[in-house]
Amino acid sequence: MKIGITGGAGFIGGHVADEIARRGHEPVIFDHLGRTARSDNPLCYRPVLMGDVRDPVAMTELAAHVDGIIHLAACLGTQETIQNPRPAAETNVQGGLNFLEAIAQYDIPGVYIGVGNHWMNNTYSISKTTVERFVAMFNKERGTRCNVVRLVNAYGPHQSVAPPFGAAKVRKITPSFVCRALTGAPIEVYGDGQQISDMVHVTDGAKALVAALERAADGVVLEQAVEVGPAEHRTVNEVAELVIKAAVELGFDEVPLTHLPMRPGEIPGAQVTADVSTLPLVGMSAEELVPLEDGIADVVAWYAHEWLPRYLANAA
Repeated sequence: MKIGITGGAGFIGGHVADEIARRGHEPVIFDHLGRTARSDNPLCYRPVLMGDVRDPVAMTELAAHVDGIIHLAACLGTQETIQNPRPAAETNVQGGLNFLEAIAQYDIPGVYIGVGNHWMNNTYSISKTTVERFVAMFNKERGTRCNVVRLVNAYGPHQSVAPPFGAAKVRKITPSFVCRALTGAPIEVYGDGQQISDMVHVTDGAKALVAALERAADGVVLEQAVEVGPAEHRTVNEVAELVIKAAVELGFDEVPLTHLPMRPGEIPGAQVTADVSTLPLVGMSAEELVPLEDGIADVVAWYAHEWLPRYLANAA
């Protein structure tokens, strides 16, 4: 199949494109002007269609040229979008509707990426969950073949870095922890760190997303969302300690933890976990996912070898 990926030049999108190619399909990147597609596989061809998911014509054009679409594009941010929710609502909800209308028009399969904290009342979770409900409506009333895959916190190589270490607009847990551990700064944890925020390696998320698209292409419309995450739950403090341990094993000095107030839009003591009983719906199981210790060690090594030299050169 030729599979379109909205937001395909982003962090998850690059890994989804790699997984599409690994399975023998052809990835087609659909993303904003000015963004470039990334690949860990230099032999993997990356055709790129420039466009905006808010543009229904552009989305229809994408659907006209592919055999299926994985819809990843979204305006991210938890506390970052609370003061002004309109841009995120427009991108996430209108973009989601444009995706559904496009696959309905051309009768092609689709996959929509949901969020693990779908029940939280922040702009991102609300807008993403709204489109999940539209997916159910389109499948029932319009005959679309669209499956939903929810990821808990995805981590891995190439994830963008927020200030003071990078230019990303949204602060993500893994790059934040890793960059601080590698530069000798205390790791900042929101709240007391006892909240559960399960992590999934981005390659496992990519496998689930592409498998769900293949299921839809075979006419299998799943009646529930596939939730991708580990069976064993870890606190945020435990994730931070794993990052520190991995950095120390690479020869970096041990850094302390410091705790900050919880961010707006988040809930103290929250448990963001996955229902792993849904993984067999896409031929996966929690036991085969990348273990957190191994994944964290690999991603710390990647940032140490790929990100840190560039950061230090720019800071000099």
